[in-house]
Amino acid sequence: MTSFSQNTINALKEAVTGSVVLPEDAGYNEVRKIWNATIDRHPAVIVQCAEAADVPRALHFARQQGLEVSVRGAGHNIAGNAVCEGGIMIDLSNMTRVLVDAAKKIAYVEPGARLGDVDKATQQHGLATPLGINSTTGTAGLTLGGGFGWLTRQYGMTVDNLLAVDLVTADGRELRASEQENEDLFWAIRGAGGNFGIVTGFEYRLHPVGPEITAGLIVFPIAQAKRVLQQYRDYMDTAPEALNIWVVMRKAPPLPFLPEEVHGKEVAVLAVFYAGDPAEAECLIAPLRDFGTPYGEHVGVQPYVEWQQAFDPLLTPGARNYWKSHNFTALNDEALDTMIDFTHSLPGPQCEIFIGMIGGAANRVAANAMAYGHRDARFVLNVHARWDETVQDKTCIAWAREFFKASAPYASAGVYINFMTEEEGDRVKAAYGLNYDRLVQLKRQYDPDNLFHLNQNIRP
Repeated sequence: MTSFSQNTINALKEAVTGSVVLPEDAGYNEVRKIWNATIDRHPAVIVQCAEAADVPRALHFARQQGLEVSVRGAGHNIAGNAVCEGGIMIDLSNMTRVLVDAAKKIAYVEPGARLGDVDKATQQHGLATPLGINSTTGTAGLTLGGGFGWLTRQYGMTVDNLLAVDLVTADGRELRASEQENEDLFWAIRGAGGNFGIVTGFEYRLHPVGPEITAGLIVFPIAQAKRVLQQYRDYMDTAPEALNIWVVMRKAPPLPFLPEEVHGKEVAVLAVFYAGDPAEAECLIAPLRDFGTPYGEHVGVQPYVEWQQAFDPLLTPGARNYWKSHNFTALNDEALDTMIDFTHSLPGPQCEIFIGMIGGAANRVAANAMAYGHRDARFVLNVHARWDETVQDKTCIAWAREFFKASAPYASAGVYINFMTEEEGDRVKAAYGLNYDRLVQLKRQYDPDNLFHLNQNIRP
């Protein structure tokens, strides 16, 4: 572990407004902890930034001391790149302010804000921007890798709604990037952002949403999954874009609307979301019930912010997690069979396979409009292995890898960068496709020494 003189640390403490945390400090182990418990690394120093100006100061210290740099937003990313071993962790998680200009329909968001922070602030004005499905996810990491959620069919990816960023480059410059300023950098930030700088502020376009929407779950026996999913696939071909339905296959948690004898059984769940009029929602959702004979359902009008927190209990921090992911342009019967087969062999009660539908507005953006280029993808599949004890590591990881391999023949090109684990560096080129060469050129321009390499790295 790197050590520093007291004078060196005192100078750093005087330079930053935020806190400096060292391994000997009482709160160190809590501060270095991130969402995925399989990641256990020990930075030599952690700078908990209190304001944007702390970021270039922390970077200057890193360059002076020759330290590896990691950057933490909310620390939710599966790969664990937020925390380094023996270097400096620049921790932005205390910078959580969200300001909303309701007249302009713009949100100004600090890099430590979580989805719940943004939703709470924007929904006070009946506005929202497409984000993820778990309120504790960090807005920064989600955005810089693309970002999608319930609103994506209607309003596009998160990056499609990003208007501008403020960031600090590897050489310490503080820049603004948008369609009008540093356009090439803004192009790269939208999908490959962690490679090009530390974003200290985001500006998002907002849309009228809520404050109440119609959403919920319809739960079917796994024995009916094939015909349920076939009908789901066909139904969504003509469904309005304000309607989004995701599929989750897992063991049924002890939800109060399910009979007790169903708890722990394999199920296929339709997670339903509609942002329009509740009367229209009922007309659109009613046919879903006839896809099979549900074990139970819980669907109704509720605040958007509550639905955005509905999956939080299944994604709490502190568990061990391993993901594998594919994009799909279509779900053929063979792909569905593979998904169902692996649901029968789930290695634990927290493991699941989910299909997120993103087809709609996101498909109408040109593939070269920004670094995120998977504009043919209609579905994103994530196999989510999740467990608590280290003795389960091999079993759960092996299941996820086997499913990933078995489903690969039916997937489309590319991969969603935010779902890639730390071992998948060989998929980075596939993740950016035809945009990769331009990203390499921009990396050479903005970070030729690859200071920002703890990410799904684009090597200069």
